[in-house]
Amino acid sequence: MIYSPRLPRLATFEAWRDAARALASNDIPADDIEWALEGEEEGLFGGGAPLPVPREISVPSAFLPLAKLVCAHRAGGVHDLLYRVLLRCRGNARLLGNRADAEVQQLEAWAKNVRRDMHKMKAFVRFRDVTPHGANRRQFISWFEPDHRIEELIASFFTRRFGDMDWVIVTPEVTTRFAGGDVSHEAVASERLDLSDETEELWKTYYANIFNPARLKVKAMQSEMPKKYWKNLPEADLIPGLIAGAEARMRKMQEDAPTLPPIRAERILERLPTRDEAHDLHACARCPIGAQATQAVLGVGPLDSPLMIVGEQPGDREDLEGVPFVGPAGQLLDAIMSEAGLDRHAAYVTNAVKHFKFSPRGKRRIHQSPHRSEVEACRLWLEQEIALVQPAFILALGATAALALTGDGTALMARRGRVERGREGIPVLITLHPSAILRSDGPTALRELLKQDLAKAAKMQEEINTL
Repeated sequence: MIYSPRLPRLATFEAWRDAARALASNDIPADDIEWALEGEEEGLFGGGAPLPVPREISVPSAFLPLAKLVCAHRAGGVHDLLYRVLLRCRGNARLLGNRADAEVQQLEAWAKNVRRDMHKMKAFVRFRDVTPHGANRRQFISWFEPDHRIEELIASFFTRRFGDMDWVIVTPEVTTRFAGGDVSHEAVASERLDLSDETEELWKTYYANIFNPARLKVKAMQSEMPKKYWKNLPEADLIPGLIAGAEARMRKMQEDAPTLPPIRAERILERLPTRDEAHDLHACARCPIGAQATQAVLGVGPLDSPLMIVGEQPGDREDLEGVPFVGPAGQLLDAIMSEAGLDRHAAYVTNAVKHFKFSPRGKRRIHQSPHRSEVEACRLWLEQEIALVQPAFILALGATAALALTGDGTALMARRGRVERGREGIPVLITLHPSAILRSDGPTALRELLKQDLAKAAKMQEEINTL
């Protein structure tokens, strides 16, 4: 008996999930199923047999979020491979953690492609103002051509980021509308929109004048913004000419460069932070910590993660390696997160303070807690990370993180396990820092408290990922 589920263009994941549950719970082998999207040519067996009545089925918590991403991929056979891995997961709860498995590797690669496509859409959607005279809310429209079927996955980002206006994003297959706080999707074919307006010539003039030929790196530019997205940008017509004339413009800039200032004036200028330094984290002088640290330590993790984890500051190992939570506290955090069912690699992990504050003691560097003024000085960089990731909620590890995120770093033990409203309006779950367990005389009790809070975070993340 052959089953031929037909998946709709919208709510594809939900339709696949329901069909897969019915089939897998009745032990239907993968070879007896022909997955296809609606509108595709039917197979040899036509519509196939009706789906069986679904029964209870249990899968690892990480499977559904992965399947949701993979279902958006355009590659052939994605739904079939997902189903095969689903069948294998039932008897092997650790399968998804085995990155050496060829089928798991393929699913992770597809999921990575979809995440990258979502990141590009966040970066390159350009809205045009189409607000009619007398309207109560601003109205905007945009055109974008994604590589994969990500319109439904990415909609929540735009509703959070542009919730104060009505907008429409048109893609070749789906039109997404946000009006009055409600979002809707319509599967309709569309041709590329002409969204030119009267401000484009002004923008192109500005862009041509700020273009710096001395900093031109064509490969790096195309890596960040592939050529396929240029056609959606007003300045795209200028880019080939600006690149071609870059060398001549650079020589002209060198010829027109001013002479060096007197030594007395140069000494005065050396005391003043340059514009680049004021905005460069690695040369940050907003507080004294950066002067003694090896390097600034930025966050790591997927930029589309619903969960951001914020600690205190880098430690000795983090300062040397440039990666957060790789020292003893980070290793303990990894272990407890694993026990609590929380995947660190699915979260964006960073610190409230970006440089290591310490006092030297012989050959050792002893950790020193940052002062409130130093935490506030470093909030600029944390705010930029929050704006970039747009997390659905944040896990605050310790008093310093709680201070940076909520403005209050006191009474941590009374507040741990509670969800509070952060400064940016994002929910913040307060808990302990793993280093407190390492320093404690009674680590077992604190470890259990942290595990409880991490389990709560895992549940919150699962509720966000579940449709």
